[in-house]
Amino acid sequence: MPKTAGSMVTFRRPDGQDVAGYLAQPDKPDGAPAIVVIQEWWGLNDQIRGVADRFARCGYRALVPDLFRGKSTVEEEEASHLLGALDFGDATSQDIRGAVEYLKEGSGRVGVTGYCMGGALTLLALCQVPGVAAGVVWYGFPPLDYIDASAIKVPVQGHWAAQDQFFPAETVDALEAKLREANVDVEFHRYLAHHAFANETAAGPGRIARTQFDPVWSQMAWDRTLTFFGRTLWEGSPGLEAARP
Repeated sequence: MPKTAGSMVTFRRPDGQDVAGYLAQPDKPDGAPAIVVIQEWWGLNDQIRGVADRFARCGYRALVPDLFRGKSTVEEEEASHLLGALDFGDATSQDIRGAVEYLKEGSGRVGVTGYCMGGALTLLALCQVPGVAAGVVWYGFPPLDYIDASAIKVPVQGHWAAQDQFFPAETVDALEAKLREANVDVEFHRYLAHHAFANETAAGPGRIARTQFDPVWSQMAWDRTLTFFGRTLWEGSPGLEAARP
């Protein structure tokens, strides 16, 4: 994994509180589109920083809000505890909205993407946070009752693992049906993979049970993500080609 190259910044929530986040900047940040990258339940670790760096290398400003306030872990039990203690409503309406508003100060369009827990928060943000231009969800969503699909007015892409034991295929089908019934511009892709197939640390003997990194499917999903954000965030901009794989 390449060494992270961004830096920690502080941004303000709508309620006035300050929050830390990891900001990765492209070579030409002025006017570049931006993406809020939402962590998995492990916290703001090197892997999710690497995702932000990867977006930056493709021309985006990428900000990862520190939802766990400096805490991170490699242990499943502790990660579950951190997840359970997180106020999803506050994280969405304050942390993620604050991150979007921070990025909009220097970017015309801002997208949101997240993984597992971050995927669930991405969907909630698309329902609740104004100013988001598009969202990409990676193998995670909240209970369907929490999603006001009628409030989603921007394009959505999703990446799902057909062998996911945390989010089974039939529940993904139900989510897609709910979004389509609300006329959301939705594009779901399914892969013959396990949960966390895009997380390169989900590999080897130390990986969490029921997860497995897959470099082939991960690259395909990444390419589709870049094409999607290229279409939705760079529209009308000469930077469109820079965001395509």
